[in-house]
Amino acid sequence: MIVDLSVPLSDDTPSYPDDPPVSVRLWAVIDRDGYYMNVLKLGEHSGTHVDAPAHFIPGGKTVDEMPLEKFIGEGIVLDVRDGNGPIRLDEIPDEGYFGRIVLFLTGGRELSPEVALFLVAEGAKAVGTDAMSIGDDAVHRILLSEDVPIFENLTNLEVLLGMEFTFMAFPLKIEGGSGSPVRAVAVVHSEPE
Repeated sequence: MIVDLSVPLSDDTPSYPDDPPVSVRLWAVIDRDGYYMNVLKLGEHSGTHVDAPAHFIPGGKTVDEMPLEKFIGEGIVLDVRDGNGPIRLDEIPDEGYFGRIVLFLTGGRELSPEVALFLVAEGAKAVGTDAMSIGDDAVHRILLSEDVPIFENLTNLEVLLGMEFTFMAFPLKIEGGSGSPVRAVAVVHSEPE
């Protein structure tokens, strides 16, 4: 089973405050032009997207410089919707992060810097969230300074609770890009009994 973890891109896609809105405009139609095509206008961090180190780290890798291996790996979903305020260390398991892509089902909550530091120390490959932002500037800098990509605006994470899956979300190859929209999916290997 493949689970789509991406929000649709349309004029109705919410944008982070002060980011450019998403615009999808008709460019050509089959009856008039012989083909169908739209024009897209959006920021690199529109919809479901990945943040590259350059987004917060001076001289950090841009999205086109990151190894493709960073965007695929075994995933785990942590459900932290019941808490309040920034996500704390005592709300997540003590182990099981090395080499994995750690996805947070938050209901809009953000990571605390202590959780970001812990995930880096534990060797998480990447981190993602269903929220518009993983956390404040400090959280971004902690993760991105260690080349840990950040996936934001994921959806359908609740479907993956308790499942073994491979997460993949490849960016567009934007030269000098601080990030990119992605089509994030989970390929489920086993479902809970």
